[in-house]
Amino acid sequence: MDAVEVARGRRGARGITIRSAELKELFVSLGHGDVRTVLASGNVVFDSDAAARTLKPAIERALGERFGYDAWIVLVPHGSLETIVERYPWPETEETHPYVVFGSDESALAEIAQAAGELDAGDSALERAARDGDVVYWECPKGSSTDTPFAKLLAKARFRSVTTTRNLRTLRKLL
Repeated sequence: MDAVEVARGRRGARGITIRSAELKELFVSLGHGDVRTVLASGNVVFDSDAAARTLKPAIERALGERFGYDAWIVLVPHGSLETIVERYPWPETEETHPYVVFGSDESALAEIAQAAGELDAGDSALERAARDGDVVYWECPKGSSTDTPFAKLLAKARFRSVTTTRNLRTLRKLL
């Protein structure tokens, strides 16, 4: 399986800094091949012979043991990532940030998608969100990615361990 690991809250997690070289070393030590880290984003692209259902808990456990924090990740098959990027539903502009919300829990994604559908008409001029398969696409004005109604929903504790958000530009670098 070619996969992309997207971690929730690795950078700055309780002051923890994980260098890309250390992160790569950990994934290689777990037996994964063609490991590459991207930017300082905490994202890792790798190949693995392990079954998808065993990868997530094994990687989370290894990250926690090695770096001393509660690791929560979302795994995305690398082949799916190109489709996710291509299906971003809105034209990109200089005034907005394009995001993709990934999740590892269907009920969380459903709740987030429901909230996306309930954005007020007034808010939709500022931000918009829409579900497509296993992701929720989100667009918000630059400089407001932490203070819009949808951003505040995504920041709730119940989503912390099962969702993560990535800028579309970062995702392109993972391809």
